[in-house]
Amino acid sequence: MNIPNALSIFRLLLVPVFAVVFFSGREDAYQLAALVYLVASISDGLDGYIARHCHLVTKLGRILDPLADKFMAAVALYCITAAGLLPLWAFIVFACKELLMGLGALVLYKKVYDVLSANYVGKAATVLVFAVCAALLLFKGISHTAASIMIAMALGLSVAAMVLYLIQYIRLIRQKKL
Repeated sequence: MNIPNALSIFRLLLVPVFAVVFFSGREDAYQLAALVYLVASISDGLDGYIARHCHLVTKLGRILDPLADKFMAAVALYCITAAGLLPLWAFIVFACKELLMGLGALVLYKKVYDVLSANYVGKAATVLVFAVCAALLLFKGISHTAASIMIAMALGLSVAAMVLYLIQYIRLIRQKKL
């Protein structure tokens, strides 16, 4: 077990912590949940930096890292939707996109024993989803218009990332069939 993989496991362990803190009923629950999400996001950045710069990229890490990101984002978005801070339709779009990408990764792993590497659009989408979640958690007085614009931007970038991953997926499958 190397440090980047341990950080991914740490992020996976933060997922239920986020939900427990979010629904704790504390007056500062949303702020504390945002802090948990921030710690997860920082550990995500450290994980990737250490893996690449210390040549510690592993197949396990290429699975654990996006899995931790997807679980944290899904739980955060679910909690925020349950609290009425995010429209249900936005959560459904995010959930369907993540489900499709997860199924695609599973099929790809079964066919070629590997998953796609993260691309910059996917990384940017992850950062933007975090920023939207943080803004919705931290700024209670955010206008409906501002929230809608942020949600639309995050959704648009997330869908663009999915399209780019789909193109990579198709190319890889075609290469393996040759």
